[in-house]
Amino acid sequence: MANAMLVILMKTLMILIFTSWVCVWFITPTGIWKKSWRVAEDDAKSTFFGYSGLNFAVYSFPILAVAILGFIYLHLNATDRTSWQGRSAVSKFSMPILIRSPVGVLSGAELLAAALFIVFLAWTFYSRISNDFKKMIPNKSLKLNEWELKVMKVGTRLGSLSEACLALMLLPVLRRLSIFQLLGLQFEASVRYHIWLSNAMMLFSTLHGLITIFIWAVKHQLGNQIKQWQPTGRVNIAGVITLAVGLIIWITSLPPIRRKRFELFYYTHHLYPVFLLFFLFHGGDRHFYAVLGGVLLFALDRILRLIQSSQVTCLISARILPCKAIELTLPKHPGTKYQPTSIIFIKIPCISSLEWHPFSITSSSSLDKDTISVVVKCQGRWTNQLYNKIDAPIDSDNGLLMCVPVAVEGPYGPASLDYQRYDGLILIAGGIGITPFISILREFASKSANNKSFTVGSLQLIYVVKKPQDLSMLNSIWPLLLDPPTTGEQVHVQLKVFVTQEDRSSDIRVKDQLLSEVKMVSFDTTNSHSNCTISGPESLLWMATIVAFSTVTFFVFLLILNHAFLRPETQTSKKKNPSWVSDLLILWSFVIAIVCSALATVLLRWRKEKSEIHVASPKQDKGMERHSIEEKGTMVEPEIHLGERPDFQGLLSDFSMQTEGSNIGVLVCGPESMQESVASACRRYSHKFNMDGRKRKPSFSYNSLSFSL
Repeated sequence: MANAMLVILMKTLMILIFTSWVCVWFITPTGIWKKSWRVAEDDAKSTFFGYSGLNFAVYSFPILAVAILGFIYLHLNATDRTSWQGRSAVSKFSMPILIRSPVGVLSGAELLAAALFIVFLAWTFYSRISNDFKKMIPNKSLKLNEWELKVMKVGTRLGSLSEACLALMLLPVLRRLSIFQLLGLQFEASVRYHIWLSNAMMLFSTLHGLITIFIWAVKHQLGNQIKQWQPTGRVNIAGVITLAVGLIIWITSLPPIRRKRFELFYYTHHLYPVFLLFFLFHGGDRHFYAVLGGVLLFALDRILRLIQSSQVTCLISARILPCKAIELTLPKHPGTKYQPTSIIFIKIPCISSLEWHPFSITSSSSLDKDTISVVVKCQGRWTNQLYNKIDAPIDSDNGLLMCVPVAVEGPYGPASLDYQRYDGLILIAGGIGITPFISILREFASKSANNKSFTVGSLQLIYVVKKPQDLSMLNSIWPLLLDPPTTGEQVHVQLKVFVTQEDRSSDIRVKDQLLSEVKMVSFDTTNSHSNCTISGPESLLWMATIVAFSTVTFFVFLLILNHAFLRPETQTSKKKNPSWVSDLLILWSFVIAIVCSALATVLLRWRKEKSEIHVASPKQDKGMERHSIEEKGTMVEPEIHLGERPDFQGLLSDFSMQTEGSNIGVLVCGPESMQESVASACRRYSHKFNMDGRKRKPSFSYNSLSFSL
C-alpha cells in the first residue's frame, strides 16, 4: 500500500513539474511575462542566488527534477503489474493514424505531441514578432530603415525557435538517463524524435543566419559584423561558428551520406561539444539556461557510458549461421538483469577503436545466467570485417581462436514487460528483425520452466524472409519451438514462415534450413580480458542520485563562482560584467559537476567490483544447445509459405478468431515497408469491427520495434 502511494505521489509531482515547465515556455514570449521577469531578475540580483539562480530554477531545474523523480518512479513501479490495467487507454493512442507519411508510421500520441509543438512554435514566433513590430527600436550601429529592421527582427525570432528545438533535441538520444522510459519508449524508437527536432533546429538556425548575413551585406557591414566579439550581448563570430558546425553535423547525417559513409557521419557527430560551447557564447548565459537541463543530462549520460565501456571483456564463443550472420556470446555478471528486446552497444578495438554499433540481445537474463548473446547480420564494412575475423582458420595449438577484446555499453531496454499484459501476442519479423523476438521467446520459455505465471495464452510468430538460408536465424530458438518446456504454464506458439523469393516446390530444402548445422567457434579465454564480465548500467536509484548530485554541485559552484568573479550590478551602475565572464562561469560549474559525478561513479563501480569478483565461464548455457529432429518424439510443423507475401489483415483476423476477441498485442520489427503494411492492417481491421458494431470486438495494440544490427 505504501509503495502504491509513493508511485502515485511521484507520478503526480512529475506531471505538475512538467506541466509548469511547459506553461513557462508558452507564456515566456508574452509582454506580461517579460515585464514581470525583468522585475523578478532585478529583485534576484540583490539576493544571494542572483539572477543566475532564478534562471536556473525556472528554466533548467524542472527537466532535471522530472528525471530524478522519474527514475525513482520507475524503481518503485518496476514490479507493479497492476499498472498494466491503467495503460489500456494509453494503448489506444499508440494505434497508427498516418501510415505512409514522409516520416514513417505515426501514432495518435505522436501526432498530438507534434501538433502541440507546432502550435507552440507558431505562438512563440507570432507573440515575439508582434511585440517587436509594435516597438521598433532602431539599431544604432547598422542604422537600419523600417523594412530592414523588420526583416532583422524576423531573423532574430527564428533563432529563438531553434533554441526551443535545442532544449528538447538531446533528450531522445539519452541511453542510461533516458526519461523516455516513462513513456515506454526505448532508445532505438526515440531516436527519430531527435532527427525531427534536429532538422527543425537547423532549418530555423539556417534561416536565422542567412537573414542576418543578408542584412549585414545590404548595409556593407558583413566583414565587420562577422568578426565582432562584443563585450556584452550576442557574440556574432560565435554564432557564425555555431551555424557552420551545425551544418557540418546536419549534412553528414543525411540518409544518403549516413548509409554510404557511416564513419564520416559518426565522427562529425562528435563535434557537438564545439556546437554547444559556441552556442553558449553566442546566446549568452540567460539563453543557455533554457537548454542546460538537456545538456547536463546528456553529458552525464555520456560519462556513465564512457566509464562502463572503459572495461574490456572477451568473446567466449560464436556461432556462424548459413545466412552469413554470427551469434556472439559474451560473459555477463550473474547479477546483471535486462528485459527482452534490450540492446547493447559493442566496440571491437581490433576493427575500429572509435566505432560503436548497437545490437539487439537475443538471450534472456533469466535463462542465460553467465552469458549474453547477440546476432550480427553482415551487411556492411564493419560487420563483414568481424565475420572474416571470426571465420578465419584456427591456428592455435588448443584449437581455439585468439581472444577478441570487446567493449560493451548497456544493456538498455524497456522499464517493464508491457507485452505480457496481452491475452494474445503477434510477433511479426522481417529478416534481421527477428532478433528482439528471440529474447521474448526465450523469456517465455524461462518463465514456463520456472512455473511463473503470465497472461499471454497464445503467441504467433510470423517470420518473413527473402531466401531459405535466412531461416537459420531461428536456429537458436528452434529447440524451444519444437520442444517447449513441459512444466509451468504453457503458451500456445504458432510459427508461420513466408519465404518471398523461393519456388513453391522447395519445401524440403526450406525445412533443412530450419535445422541446418552451424559452425561453432570458441575463443582462447586465458587472456586477462576474459576475467571481465558485463556488469550492466547502474541501478535506477543510483541514476536518480547521480542526477541530483550533479544538479546540486552545479548550482552550488555556480553561486560560489558568481560571488567570487562577478561584481554586483545595479540599475544605476554604468559598468556591466562582460557576457563572456558569465558564460565561462557556467562552463566551469558545468565541468566541475560532471567531473565530480564521474569520480563518484568510478568509486561506486570500483567498490562494487571489489566486493563481487566474478570470473567468466566459457561454458554455454544448456538453452543454447542444438537439438536434432531425431530427439523429438513429436514436432509441431511450422506453416511455410513459399513465393508469397503475408496477408497481414487476414492473419490478424484468423488470430482474433482463435483468441475469441481478446486483448491482442501486435509487435512488428523489420523494414519500414513491412511496418507500414502491418500498421495499415491493424487500422483497417479495427475500423472494420467498429463499423460492424459487434459487442465483443478484439482490442489491438500496435507497436513497432527498431531492430539494431
